Amino acid sequence: MSKKVDIEVKILDSAYKLFLDQGYKNTTMDDIAQSLSMSKKTLYKYFPGKMELLAASFEILKNRLSIKVQTLVENPYISYTAKLKSMLTVVAEDLAQINPELLEDLREHAPAIWKELQEYIRESAYLRFQKLIQEGVDKGFVSPNINVSLAVLMYASAIQNLIDPKFLSQFPAEMKNKLELNTAEIYDQVVQVIYHGILTDEAKQEFKKV
Repeated sequence: MSKKVDIEVKILDSAYKLFLDQGYKNTTMDDIAQSLSMSKKTLYKYFPGKMELLAASFEILKNRLSIKVQTLVENPYISYTAKLKSMLTVVAEDLAQINPELLEDLREHAPAIWKELQEYIRESAYLRFQKLIQEGVDKGFVSPNINVSLAVLMYASAIQNLIDPKFLSQFPAEMKNKLELNTAEIYDQVVQVIYHGILTDEAKQEFKKV
């Protein structure tokens, strides 16, 4: 790794942590520079602004997650039910830190990046979730009566809406307060609800043992 790339990685890592802790709106280039013991002038040599830092941070997250999930889905040596649980864990590890406050901040102050994140979630659902469900149908773990496309659409819609502050704002405060789930937990529970609805009885029992 070159010195320039090494510095860029450190900058992105520090910026991303600040975005998670303070939100996008409340994080300044001064904050990022101070966290790195770097002058703001030096920081600007690597990234022209806060928006570019945010975009690059999320791009790294998306690429890392895509590689992990794709590798898992295509692994022929893992049992189907173990693959399901592993997928939940892998995704949860990377999404757990993205809190609702940051998502709301993105929607309001970085709409382009918010849109890209939403599109990534939808694409991830269509491509990887569909492949995993179809594998389950082919191997007899998922009921053949299940419409795969409908299951994928249910998953994508649930994930997209449940992490969307605008969608959640339509519901009473007491209902939202009882939700008390972070992004990873929402993903985990939605997938588990869907899986328990589409798996065969035999696969459900195996799923519990993994």
